[in-house]
Amino acid sequence: MRIAMWSGPRNLSTAMMYSFGARTDCAVVDEPFYAAYLRMTGLGHPMREEIMASQSQDPAEVADALIGPKPGARPFWYQKHMTQHMISDVPRDWMREVRNVFLIRHPARVIASYAAKRENPTLDDIGFWQQAELFDEVHGWGGDPVVIDSHDIRDNPAGMLERLCDVIGVPFSPNMLNWPQGGHPQDGVWASHWYGAVWRSTGFAGPEGELPDVPEHLQPVLAAALPFYEKMKAIKL
Repeated sequence: MRIAMWSGPRNLSTAMMYSFGARTDCAVVDEPFYAAYLRMTGLGHPMREEIMASQSQDPAEVADALIGPKPGARPFWYQKHMTQHMISDVPRDWMREVRNVFLIRHPARVIASYAAKRENPTLDDIGFWQQAELFDEVHGWGGDPVVIDSHDIRDNPAGMLERLCDVIGVPFSPNMLNWPQGGHPQDGVWASHWYGAVWRSTGFAGPEGELPDVPEHLQPVLAAALPFYEKMKAIKL
């Protein structure tokens, strides 16, 4: 089985990749469309040149690989994807051949976390409208997409991961609750910029506190993202 996990940035997405990567029966891949997205948009992300050199910049080639042989012939392949990478010229038909799961997080938390690493994120940067669009597309195909909230995972990692595994037809493994400190061999080259906290971790952080304050100049981004989040939240596990 191939599991495509769709989120925007700062959504617990790397911890989830580490969780599945801690299984002995599961390969992982980290944001395989990132280089193609940067080439196609021309955006100046941190470590742009290193990212461009580290991956295929051809989205069709990437899509073919994602439904090709699983690395190491393992039974499961967890694919960590950013919804904002799926711009109009990136193929989507391959998504019919994977189990699509959508990982959500309150936009106030996303914006506060993202802004600490890259100033002044826009609505396009944080992936909320793209996530809702992809969900609707998969649902329209009859793909039975699943929605899970990172807040709930941090509240109850074992319980929520067991539920997720049950829904997607993967046996739960207690190995998913912990991972070695220091990162994963399949981390993208950008990990040194973005993954500091999860590199220091050996498991999921505890429950989240109150929502963070969002600066005044980013309030319009929060207001625009909230309807997409609320739509997905209404159908979460």
